[in-house]
Amino acid sequence: MSTGVLQFVKGIDFSGNDFSGDRFPHDVEQMTQMTWLKLNDSKLEQVPDELSRCANLEHLQMAHNQLISVHGELSDLPRLRSVIVRDNNLKTAGIPTDIFRMKDLTIIDLSRNQLREVPTNLEYAKGSIVLNLSYNNIETIPNSVCANLIDLLFLDLSNNKLDMLPPQIRRLSMLQSLKLSNNPLNHFQLKQLPSMTSLSVLHMSNTNRTLDNIPPTLDDMHNLRDVDFSENNLPIVPEALFKLRNLRKLNLSGNKIEKLNMTEGEWENLETLNMSHNQLTVLPDCVVKLTRLTKLYAANNQLTFEGIPSGIGKLIQLTVLHLSYNKLELVPEGISRCVKLQKLKLDHNRLITLPEGIHLLPDLKVLDLHENENLVMPPKPNDARKKLAFYNIDFSLEHQRKIAGQMTSPSSSISSVHSGGARQDALARRKEFIRRRKQQADQQSADKVIQGMSKIAGVGAALTEKQQEEEERQLEAKSAVNWKKNIEKNRRHIDYSDIFDEDVGSDEGMWVWEIENFYPSIMDEAFHGQFYDADAYLVLKTTREASGQLRHAIFYWLGEHASLDKGMCSAVHAVGLRNHLNATCRTQREEMNDETEEFLTLFGEEIVYIEGGRTISGFYTTEKPAHLTRLYRAGVNGTAVEMEPVPLSVESLDPRFCFLLDAGETIWIWSGYKSRITVSNKARLFAERLNKRDRKGKSEIETCRQARCPPEFWQALTGNPDKPQGAIVEHVPEGFVAERKKLYKVNIGMGFLELPQVELPKGIAKQDMLGSKGVFVLDSNSDIFLWIGKKANRLLKMAGQKLVVELHQMIDRPDYAQVYRETEGEESMMFRSKFAGWDEIVPVDYTRTSDSVQRVPDLKVIVKKDNMMRADLAALFLERQPSMSYEESEELMEDCNYDLELMESFVLEGKKFVKLPQKEFGIFYTMDCYVFLCRYAVMPEEDEEGEDEHDEDDKPEMDFKCVVYFWQGRDASNMGWLNFTFQLQPNFEEIFKDKLEVVRMYQQQENHKFLSHFKRKFLIKRGRRGLTKNLGGKWPELFQMRANGSSVCNRTIQVDCQANQLCSAFCHMLRIPFKEIEEDGHRGVVYVWMGKDSDPREHEFARQVASDLVVRDDDNDFRIVEVQEGEENEEFWKVLGGKKKYETDSSFVKHTRLFRCTNEKGYFAISEKTVDFCQDDLDDDDIMILDNGDAVFLWIGARSSDIEAKLSYQAAQVYHASMRMKANEKPRKFMLAVRGRESCRFRKCFHAWSKMKEPMG
Repeated sequence: MSTGVLQFVKGIDFSGNDFSGDRFPHDVEQMTQMTWLKLNDSKLEQVPDELSRCANLEHLQMAHNQLISVHGELSDLPRLRSVIVRDNNLKTAGIPTDIFRMKDLTIIDLSRNQLREVPTNLEYAKGSIVLNLSYNNIETIPNSVCANLIDLLFLDLSNNKLDMLPPQIRRLSMLQSLKLSNNPLNHFQLKQLPSMTSLSVLHMSNTNRTLDNIPPTLDDMHNLRDVDFSENNLPIVPEALFKLRNLRKLNLSGNKIEKLNMTEGEWENLETLNMSHNQLTVLPDCVVKLTRLTKLYAANNQLTFEGIPSGIGKLIQLTVLHLSYNKLELVPEGISRCVKLQKLKLDHNRLITLPEGIHLLPDLKVLDLHENENLVMPPKPNDARKKLAFYNIDFSLEHQRKIAGQMTSPSSSISSVHSGGARQDALARRKEFIRRRKQQADQQSADKVIQGMSKIAGVGAALTEKQQEEEERQLEAKSAVNWKKNIEKNRRHIDYSDIFDEDVGSDEGMWVWEIENFYPSIMDEAFHGQFYDADAYLVLKTTREASGQLRHAIFYWLGEHASLDKGMCSAVHAVGLRNHLNATCRTQREEMNDETEEFLTLFGEEIVYIEGGRTISGFYTTEKPAHLTRLYRAGVNGTAVEMEPVPLSVESLDPRFCFLLDAGETIWIWSGYKSRITVSNKARLFAERLNKRDRKGKSEIETCRQARCPPEFWQALTGNPDKPQGAIVEHVPEGFVAERKKLYKVNIGMGFLELPQVELPKGIAKQDMLGSKGVFVLDSNSDIFLWIGKKANRLLKMAGQKLVVELHQMIDRPDYAQVYRETEGEESMMFRSKFAGWDEIVPVDYTRTSDSVQRVPDLKVIVKKDNMMRADLAALFLERQPSMSYEESEELMEDCNYDLELMESFVLEGKKFVKLPQKEFGIFYTMDCYVFLCRYAVMPEEDEEGEDEHDEDDKPEMDFKCVVYFWQGRDASNMGWLNFTFQLQPNFEEIFKDKLEVVRMYQQQENHKFLSHFKRKFLIKRGRRGLTKNLGGKWPELFQMRANGSSVCNRTIQVDCQANQLCSAFCHMLRIPFKEIEEDGHRGVVYVWMGKDSDPREHEFARQVASDLVVRDDDNDFRIVEVQEGEENEEFWKVLGGKKKYETDSSFVKHTRLFRCTNEKGYFAISEKTVDFCQDDLDDDDIMILDNGDAVFLWIGARSSDIEAKLSYQAAQVYHASMRMKANEKPRKFMLAVRGRESCRFRKCFHAWSKMKEPMG
């Protein structure tokens, strides 16, 4: 359906569409008045034939396509002014020669093609002002080109293979921009340059320039503003450049300049100076005189602190400063006075610190300081403390120490911060004093003005009061008048002659009107008494009294189904009829089925009701269109949810994706069995917002998985409740990218329309691109939206409605593509999802507790509870938990075993628990589960009066209690626990009743009482007990004995049989079975390796563990050999894969600490794990901070939230700064530990580190 609007289109931007093959819209030939057309990045393979009918076309862009020829159609465009076909596959033969003879042709862009020579007849384009032939393979420029194109203003020949330029180039006296970069130009002396007096841009980067082929003087080139002589290996700055007074931009990077010999008064107007990649050691002091300089690049030189002018702070206009890859150890304090600085790069230097004022630069956005190993950042001033607030939490070290209740000493480094802050506070007080004085002066001036106005107002009020008293006296003197006469005199007479005839009510009779389109329409007498229930009527009955006067009765009748406008108009016109007749009667309301007797007598008590309505309403009636069921494929791009429309069929489903089926009353979320749960959850949230915004909450939201789809889903999708027979297969291509969105803006002028595109940076549309006074079209190929602003005029709206219809029809689209109309402020959820950040997200403070979220009338009440801004970081400032001494450990072990009467052990074999042999007591396997039944004596309670009053026979008997310890290996499944709860536990409960206690423990997380029963003989082997006993023992095994915090926690755990697993702080056992029995009958050997820093008191226990536990029950013929660190034999290292580097620094054992960061309590809190922590204490739901004495690691769990990660990062920095103060002699690095890729420095803090567990699901 044609709207007839195409003939008025003056220009349109079709860039970004897919016009490959025969997809170019044929309706373009109807745009006969079109003067400009953009077809950039449209996959064109040839010039469309339709362009030959656009005879008025003046500007044509076909860049970034696949054109190999532009013959034919371009020759049929006589008014062509600009041809832009850059970045194609054009060769010289593919360019028609006759287009250059067009007298109006002014812009020619053939850059980024495959031209080997200048196109034929180019010299005939004498009216050209722009010529771009860059990025081709052109080797020569004909003399005729420069001789004839004397009107050129812009000439770009860069990135070709030119070795020479014709001497006629001097004729281009009007040339303003000349770009020749990246050409050999070995034989071009640049002698013609001084004749180009209009030249303002000269780019000759990488053109083999030397001091000999650059003119010695450029005095006549007063307009030269942009010069690029980079990548030319120049030893010094050419002398001619210093005389360019109007120079704005100078690029001399990539040369061999050692010194910048500029003097004061030169380059006064310079704004950009690039001296990167040279050999500069000093920047001259006169650089600070370049007061207009905004960008200074001096990276990759040899600058030191002395080489930077101390007065650099005078460059107040400086926004960009690059000093990377130099030899800077310090930077001048003046840099902090460059108040407009936005980007500062100081990476790859030798910086030690920075000026304190660097934090006060208001506009600084980029500060690059990486690869400065010894850099110590200055503390931020107290004035900026509010900027440290992070999620309503102040993470400054001083504030957190104050909260933790620790006061800093005067000698600490914090005191220096205070002193600096005092200076800042003094300055702030001066500023505040000046501000108050100014405010006070303004207030005094305002008081004087108000006082003067009050006086004037007082005088005026007195005069007004006297005038009112005088008027009241005059009114009292006048006689009272009839109020009815005043009303009659002031009544506004309205002419009703256009509505009612003159003879209406002038004699006896009855008149009936029906309301039609807001006005009464007189009815024939034949229809009196017939009333439609959807209409309203006006009735006038006039009778003559005996005195001869006329008496009127006016009624208005409302049908049961009459529309609002008919009822209102009947009442209004009844009053108008009374005024028209100058009647004194009242208007009476009559309703269907409730008429008065007086009204019924008018029609002889015979009224006929007819269903329906005979007249039309004055309102426009619209019928809500039927809902169209649509299917969308959900995708996630960052935090945004993208809904891609797909055909409504089973074939569109893919098991790797989630889909949203919008069936109107029900919104279905379908998830394939390979889809991600996060995508499904976000699709569900999108459906919730869609239902709330577009459906007012009337739709139901249902979710279903691929394996279980209810019949209702198939009914909505296919119209049949039965599940389709065919399988759902993967069909969406890998790496599928939806077609790029295009945003058009509708422009209207005197008799023409334009449809340009709004530039979308990186293809991202934002809400602020829409304007209330405009009309926009968002085209996503499968859907097209017309957005109308509130302040758009009527003609613009009409033009947008017609253009969106034409745009929908002329471009090839899927059959399911739809057109939607959006109004500003009432946009649909689907339209909003096309724009980044356009969503109704309520900001939430995740650090608040449930109490603070309650609705409290006064916000101060919440703040007093200290919940809104609460963060518990006190654990970071506590001292490390001291290790238990050997004597204390012995005493604790004795106390824990004092009340033990009996201990029975069981192990899970198959699905049953069997009694564990006594010789295996203390041996555990990581894939098994064990049960230990312990009977403890309970001491009787003593009376307060003492025991003397009791006889020996009356002494209370000893009681007991039973504790069942369930031990689960790290690699064991939960089936063991289920078998225990259904088999053993019921039996134990039946026997011991209320004296039973069940304690479940995991590997390396046992309590002290349980460990005390094994008296340091606690061995954990890898694998399963039954399988290892039958098939194991035939290969070398390495065990590490380690006690964390207390010797009670002594465990011997099997580790990888490699040399790098050794540690000088602990004892190790290496079990080596021999392939053949030795002559002395030994079948193997167990080496007990004593680390040089291990506790000598642990050596005896290491020998016992080796002989009792490491040597298997059938390995009594293994000999035990003690080895001191450094005295190993060749056999020892050979079994471990050769001698390798292992951990010899044992100091980390005394400093290791592990902190847990979480907000599970409703606020952010940090707690410290016990010294006896293990690998499984790294919780995937939280963030951990590990300190090993040399580095502070931040470990991020796989399921932790972004909020926890950000807060933990700030807290780790607080801890790092705190430890720098406490232990300045042992500085720590701040590092990140990636889950699953932890470094050896991180892993050494955990006993027997192994592969990380993967979370279920």
